[in-house]
Amino acid sequence: MIVSDEAQLISANRSFYTAFARGDFTAMDALWAKSVAVCCVHPGWSPVRGRDKVMSTWEGILQHPPQPAIQPLGEQATIMGNVGMVVGFEAIGDVTLVATNIFVLEDGAWKMVHHQAAITERAPRAPEPTRNPGRLH
Repeated sequence: MIVSDEAQLISANRSFYTAFARGDFTAMDALWAKSVAVCCVHPGWSPVRGRDKVMSTWEGILQHPPQPAIQPLGEQATIMGNVGMVVGFEAIGDVTLVATNIFVLEDGAWKMVHHQAAITERAPRAPEPTRNPGRLH
């Protein structure tokens, strides 16, 4: 079975959310690129630049991942050569964020170089709402 480039990109994106939901820093660290500059904009934060600083923020966040777990929704992948972008939504209970995740091909695998999430007023149909998580990222 041949897997499309878009399917591999969506799989990498879902691995990001799986690591996030499980609070798995080792898996999260493995998903981020090592050979190019990275940046992350957590909801309400200023941009965090540089792999060491980005991973430090994830290490802190993943010690207490949001409950209920973040679920990706409505992901759409776009590939431009060795760069891939996934735009979609993150459902966290009754809160929905819009997210952009950018990846590059590094050693034959999609690796994240940018994550940004923010509150959105329009959201796709989300799973059954649960209690407010209190913290977004």
